[in-house]
Amino acid sequence: MENKKSTNISNKGYSKYLKSIMAFIDLSIIICVSLFFFKGKFNAFILFSISLLWVLIAIYVKYYEVHRYTKMITIGRLLLRQFLFFSLAIFAAIGVCNELVISRNNVFKDIIVIFILISISKYTKHYLLKIYRSEFGRNYRNTVIFGDVKSTLALQSFFEEGPEYGYILKKIFNLKKENDSFLNDCLAYIREESVDEIYCSISDLNSVQINKIIEFADDNLKKVKFIPDHKEVFSKKMYYEYYGYIPILSLRNIPLESSINMIVKRLFDIVFASIIIVFILSWLVPLLGICIRIESKGSIFFSQKRNGINNKEFSCYKFRSMVRNNEANSEQATRNDIRVTKMGKFMRSTSIDELPQFFNVLNGDMSVIGPRPHMIKHNEKYAKKVKKFMVRNFVKPGITGLAQVKGYRGEIETDSDIINRIKFDLFYIENWSFLLDLKIVLQTVTNVVKGEDKAY
Repeated sequence: MENKKSTNISNKGYSKYLKSIMAFIDLSIIICVSLFFFKGKFNAFILFSISLLWVLIAIYVKYYEVHRYTKMITIGRLLLRQFLFFSLAIFAAIGVCNELVISRNNVFKDIIVIFILISISKYTKHYLLKIYRSEFGRNYRNTVIFGDVKSTLALQSFFEEGPEYGYILKKIFNLKKENDSFLNDCLAYIREESVDEIYCSISDLNSVQINKIIEFADDNLKKVKFIPDHKEVFSKKMYYEYYGYIPILSLRNIPLESSINMIVKRLFDIVFASIIIVFILSWLVPLLGICIRIESKGSIFFSQKRNGINNKEFSCYKFRSMVRNNEANSEQATRNDIRVTKMGKFMRSTSIDELPQFFNVLNGDMSVIGPRPHMIKHNEKYAKKVKKFMVRNFVKPGITGLAQVKGYRGEIETDSDIINRIKFDLFYIENWSFLLDLKIVLQTVTNVVKGEDKAY
């Protein structure tokens, strides 16, 4: 069965910045209302502290985790939880800060006004987005369903009768009584039609079919979700979501898809990269530039195309550590590589050659921490050879990462090197936290000081 409703890629409009915009609006409301109630009593530091409290509580209660299918009552529950914790935190802070002499009555009024304005803002945004989808045909996601038509009827009705949720059901595939080539045709259709999300009825697919769909989704950056048959859940990483009253299982939860987490990580990247550029690269670039040019002809920097988030190509920068050669974009550096200069050997052993990538971080192509990007040629090679390799491209690549601090950096000598690298990269993607990033930074510095066997 195929839905004939025509769409194009521009209709999808994921609006990934909506949560960030809503957070900015909320903080603006908090600051403006607080300034109105406490003229001359709140300085920039106090306003920053209040804003930080709001953000930290929002992360804890998952306040901004509101999706297109989220019910109004769920939004209300999130609002109440957010303001309960926020109010307690504000009054506790006032109690601790004795020098801040303000009226508790005014604080209470301030919180009530903020609550009303933010509630109106949150519900208005949710309502306007529904109108935007249903009336203007934007902000859509293309979907397909694998399963018998009867078993998926409720989800089909949800998609087709609720245009305000922004899902377009492109097709339903019934794999029963079909051969393996039919599933291949289905997967080709998904790729050709730019399908975003794949829904599978667990009871209508066998394990081989499910595994094949999952591998395809990982390799092509598609999201897979499951319609449960109320039997035992077969993956600890799965979690429930509700479309109306229909339970849906999601295969992989990626913390960095959360707008708040994205903001936290991006702020850390900008601050950390700026510090390195201003206080280290500002004097190191001319110094190393002289040393590099004295030893060999060529530019100071080396630029190479790599695959980044969503598999988009970008130019990755390094200090040039090799003589100019025709294999630079296809062959990794090996132990005792004759292409590496004397200065390059020192830079590579201390990882100094990677420092220009902080410009990539500032530009938004990379993050300080993340899966290391590979050459285009190697990316294509390992995507075919190693299962789940492409999952790494769900997040920005990093200057360093969990796999690197665990010893899987540099040259890939055996299959176990790339397999273990992918294992640690996947763990990082599915278990990201700001504390984990800090831990990796500290471990990276420790490894550089101690020296690493594969830093060549």
